[in-house]
Amino acid sequence: MSTLRIAVIGCGSIAKNRHLPEYQNNSNVEIVAVCDRVEERASEAAALYEATAYTKYEQLLAEETIDAVSVCLPNYLHAPVSIAALNAGCHVLCEKPMATSREEADQMIEAARKNDKKLMIGHNQRFVPSHQKAKQLIEQGELGKIYSFRTTFGHGGPEGWSADGARSWFFKKDQAFIGAMGDLGVHKADLLRYLLNEEFTDVAGFIETSAKENADVDDNAVLILKSENGIVGTLAASWAYTAKEDNSTIIYGENATLRLEDHPDYSLVAQYTNGEVVHYELGGIQSNDEGGQTNTNVIDHFVESILQDQDPLINGEEGKKSLEVILAAIESTKKEV
Repeated sequence: MSTLRIAVIGCGSIAKNRHLPEYQNNSNVEIVAVCDRVEERASEAAALYEATAYTKYEQLLAEETIDAVSVCLPNYLHAPVSIAALNAGCHVLCEKPMATSREEADQMIEAARKNDKKLMIGHNQRFVPSHQKAKQLIEQGELGKIYSFRTTFGHGGPEGWSADGARSWFFKKDQAFIGAMGDLGVHKADLLRYLLNEEFTDVAGFIETSAKENADVDDNAVLILKSENGIVGTLAASWAYTAKEDNSTIIYGENATLRLEDHPDYSLVAQYTNGEVVHYELGGIQSNDEGGQTNTNVIDHFVESILQDQDPLINGEEGKKSLEVILAAIESTKKEV
């Protein structure tokens, strides 16, 4: 089995805590180059992983022989850098949200198709054990008809996680495009599509900036969603859950209710209408609270997709559909005027 030559573009927190260590732990990978416009950040990562440091991604793509690239940059750079890497002949794993518009997402998908390269979007929620078990139970018909859901993803905000703290690009509209919805909500949109195996046809959003004084993007958002078969529910994304992170999802069905990441001890609880309760211990969800050194399985899946020449689970089309839920929420707020 050949070793993949990898470059990571953007050496902030998501690269430092997820991409780089997970590549390092994959025996089929060699980290060849890293890039960050902050030279100190690039040099630090290069020294740690014995890679070559760059401050310009264009130079990296031109000078290095690379099989695949992780794009770990501010949201507004996801599309242009991913497209440049695809056009340079690299497979691309891009952080979420994949782009800032449908047009950008389409351009990324076309670049991957034209160059016959893999494009994967880093939606890690699909790989969480409780989420995979819940999908299995739903597909087996354990819940019967699904009526409703509620899902939430919230923490105290990027200042506790981002490499630049309170000065982070996450708070700047020209770089982030959207706030908590892009950081957290799009993950849950992707998860719901995965669990329910349905697309959302109606989306309404309530989007506020109420918790962060230094932000011109949303920090609290609640979406009301309706699927093609009439399943209705809510999705909340927040940077104002200051006491404890919440990453829970509840699915309400005809025969049972599934509680995902909602119990302190059990990652999945199935409550049946006949009174039976089943507790599953499946391992916890990755969390920013614990320093984040858990394996998300995103990198391993990306690497396997390349080596096995298989379409990744979250390809460009899937990433676009999850992005479209968030874009529809923004559009719904403009219709109210």
